[in-house]
Amino acid sequence: MKSLLKIFVLGVLLLSAGFANAQAPKFGHIDMQALIGAMPERAAAEKQFLAFQKEIEDAYGDMQKELQAKYEAYAAKQDSMTETTRKIKLEEVNTLNERVQNYQASASQQLQAKQGELLKPVFDKADKAVKEVGAEKGLIYVFDMSPGSRTILYNSKESLDILPLVKTKLGIK
Repeated sequence: MKSLLKIFVLGVLLLSAGFANAQAPKFGHIDMQALIGAMPERAAAEKQFLAFQKEIEDAYGDMQKELQAKYEAYAAKQDSMTETTRKIKLEEVNTLNERVQNYQASASQQLQAKQGELLKPVFDKADKAVKEVGAEKGLIYVFDMSPGSRTILYNSKESLDILPLVKTKLGIK
């Protein structure tokens, strides 16, 4: 009878230890930069972005050439121009210069917007996959371990928010 009781207690202890281990929080990590870099969608997005960037740079280069030509023509003939013509030609050069500068500022914003537009679906797909794998594997948290990043990418509903406990410990209501 005593040996049967010992076996029963030992069995309960082993089972409870097994359940305790099964319930232990599980964490995961990933290098999101490496994941994004390995995705074929990223390469396609980068190719589209580079084509768009080339269009912008070509247009900017054409505008700069036009400005340079207009300035050189003005500089070469300014001594032989009347005062009125000189002012008009200088105003044309200044107006074109302003257009070139405005285009440069606008182009920078367009490039940033296009890059975001092209990469958003890639980031969304990677984020969704991380969350799905985290849920499938029963992970509580998944951390991004990319260089320079220590972000939580996924946290399950099983995660314990200890804010109320810490507030109580500190006497904060």
